[in-house]
Amino acid sequence: MSPIKEKYEAIIGLEIHVQLKTQSKAYSSDGVAFGGKPNTHVSPISLGHPGTLPFMNAKTIDSAISLGLACNSEIRHENQFARKNYFYADLPKGYQITQDKTPICNGGEVLIKDADGNDKVIRLTRIHMEEDSGKSIHDLDPDYSLIDLNRAGTPLLEIVSEADFRDGIEAYNYLNEMRKLVRYLDISDGNMEEGSLRCDVNVSIRPWGQEKFGTKVEVKNLNSFRHVQKAIDFEIQRQYDAIEGGETITQQTRSFDPVKGVTFVLREKEDAQEYRYFPEPDLPPIYVEDEHIDDVRKTLPELPKARLERYMNELKLSEYDARILTESKDIAEYYDALCGFAPNAKSAANFILGYVKAHLNETATDIADFPISAEAAGKILHLVESGKISNTIAQQKLYPALLAQPDANPETLAEENNWIVQDDEDQLRRWAQTAVDAYPDKAEAFRNGKKGLMGLFMGEVMKASRGKADPKKTTKILNEILG
Repeated sequence: MSPIKEKYEAIIGLEIHVQLKTQSKAYSSDGVAFGGKPNTHVSPISLGHPGTLPFMNAKTIDSAISLGLACNSEIRHENQFARKNYFYADLPKGYQITQDKTPICNGGEVLIKDADGNDKVIRLTRIHMEEDSGKSIHDLDPDYSLIDLNRAGTPLLEIVSEADFRDGIEAYNYLNEMRKLVRYLDISDGNMEEGSLRCDVNVSIRPWGQEKFGTKVEVKNLNSFRHVQKAIDFEIQRQYDAIEGGETITQQTRSFDPVKGVTFVLREKEDAQEYRYFPEPDLPPIYVEDEHIDDVRKTLPELPKARLERYMNELKLSEYDARILTESKDIAEYYDALCGFAPNAKSAANFILGYVKAHLNETATDIADFPISAEAAGKILHLVESGKISNTIAQQKLYPALLAQPDANPETLAEENNWIVQDDEDQLRRWAQTAVDAYPDKAEAFRNGKKGLMGLFMGEVMKASRGKADPKKTTKILNEILG
């Protein structure tokens, strides 16, 4: 155990902001598509012009309910909004419309793996609806910061966890589970690079046995899961070194330098009351009826945890295979479709985890762009299972040919290219005899007990047959000749 863990317990909480996949902003009809020229997805409402009135985006509410139901949260029926007041150049109204005392979701939990691979429940404090600010750009002009307000007013869900994390690995795993969840629900693309998922962390340490939390430090502007993990682990070490050196930890807001691998001070942390929350006068309360919650519940897809259990319990996949297949909703759906055409669930899993994953990595594409349909892939798997083509031919010849001709019939392609397995015993015997005759010393060694040399003779037969020789029959014939 490290010296830190012997003396201190780390207490970590996360705040995640999820940008929702809606057509318009939270309180106006402005578009929210990523990209576009700066300050073009704006209107008098999102710019905060006097006399303008916000109006609620209904999809924001349904997205929040979906996530709350998926996390077993309690859904609030009466939802009120508040103004969070602070001045910043990319906040055009001078305040943010959010939920203060009445978050739409209370409580809930997410199951993750801890650093040792054991299950751990992370409790949620709340999920609430709010709007995003604009974006400050500091690296395009040497003298000025530039402001792009396209993002201002984009609907967000803020997910606040309890301080249940104890190290950076747990935080990393939680972020991965939460991103997977919002993608399964199709409420966000969860893309950190585009800013649609952002994370702030609160870190403190306390001596073992002490109930009171230590002074927390907030680390902001973390733009990758790995940076979150590294920032937490660095901050734990920094606070430990400071306390052991006689220093006092002060409440600060810090950021993370990924090049140096260190956190640095941004400012002293403001207290919550400095935001001067008060009820939003221009938005009436939103009432969510039980019937509407039930309607949203009916639209929920099979969630990652349920799918993982189905793959393991019903399809008898290993936990490792099942976890990889459920990482992406699109891959899981392709796998489910393939199971309807493949000889069995395991061969379908092997195809995706082997050939498909390799192809997607090599081409830097997604499964949505994979041209071989589940039905065509299933036909190839049946050809291999029945022994009509070898797995080598499928991998090296038939799959690439089908990538070029996605609408072709796999069996027709195999026949036209003479890839069907050769099982004519006379021909197999001729190839086998030639292989044995080419290596008389190896043949004698085989007869004297070096059975591993069978691979050499099989390789020669496969080379002569261009991979078409029936492996089982070839092995039998080679054993007869070498016997």
